[in-house]
Amino acid sequence: MAWRNMMSYFSLPDFRGIFQGRVREAGMGTHTIKSHGAKLARDHMHDWLILLLLVVIEVILYVIHPFYRFVGKDMMTDLKYPMKENTVPVWTVPLYAVLLPVAVFLLVYIRRKDVYDLHHSILGLLFSVLITAVITDAIKNAVGRPRPDFFWRCFPDGKDLYDRWGNVICHGKGSDVKEGHKSFPSGSFAGLGFLSLYLSGKIKAFDRKGHVGKLCIVFLPLLAASLVAISRVDDYWHHWQDVFAGGLLGLVVATFCYSQFFPPPYTDEGWGPYAYFRALEESRSNTNAGQSMNALDLQPMNARVVSQQGRQNGDDFASLEVLESGRM
Repeated sequence: MAWRNMMSYFSLPDFRGIFQGRVREAGMGTHTIKSHGAKLARDHMHDWLILLLLVVIEVILYVIHPFYRFVGKDMMTDLKYPMKENTVPVWTVPLYAVLLPVAVFLLVYIRRKDVYDLHHSILGLLFSVLITAVITDAIKNAVGRPRPDFFWRCFPDGKDLYDRWGNVICHGKGSDVKEGHKSFPSGSFAGLGFLSLYLSGKIKAFDRKGHVGKLCIVFLPLLAASLVAISRVDDYWHHWQDVFAGGLLGLVVATFCYSQFFPPPYTDEGWGPYAYFRALEESRSNTNAGQSMNALDLQPMNARVVSQQGRQNGDDFASLEVLESGRM
């Protein structure tokens, strides 16, 4: 009888409620592509559509002709640098500015299984790169500053020709002349700048513990971006003012885009996106609500158990009275 009373406290509904509560608590911080990816993509559908719009705008800016600024003979002194290929080819830009950061984001996802972090880091990176590209190319087309090798683009045979106002009359290849008017500014630092901010948050570089080695990891993408920018100057595709302004522009845009999705890296929550902490808070709220409901369900169940114990105890006392009276 005592054994039956003990087992009533560990009935199947109670055990299942406790087990489910532990499962919810253990899986509270896990948000995978399979469980939350579809809903997350739907919630940010308009953001992805805006990205497509930015791609279309960038293509248009690349196709149209820039402003052909007046270039006189006396200006050619600073524009006679040799025309050469880029040390870092243009086709490698998507590799180090987009695919390399995305590879890092995927590694973090494999370790943490947080689709919010993966989605928002990729979305923020693409916005950073595309917004910088649109702003850069729009300014390039509007300014039309000649590149340092403009002379050889305009006069590949070395024979310069000018009109009556002293402006150049180019007889070089049309695409080379067009590209020669796109010196300012230089697009750089957007993708790798975003990666640097992302890494500083993930490794908690500003946790006030004095681990200066973490800063080496943070500065590594910035160093790579700086070397690429310097190569543009060395190859006479840009003036130093172009890469300085472009680098500053890229870092500013990357910071704004990063701040849309992630807390500042120097805060305690700088290691995760805002959406993750919101989802975590919602999970905790749901768990607490579920535990409250389980507690309310346990009250009538315990009352029934007590009632059953009372009846059983009453039967025992009745049997004892009968035994004492000698009727059994």
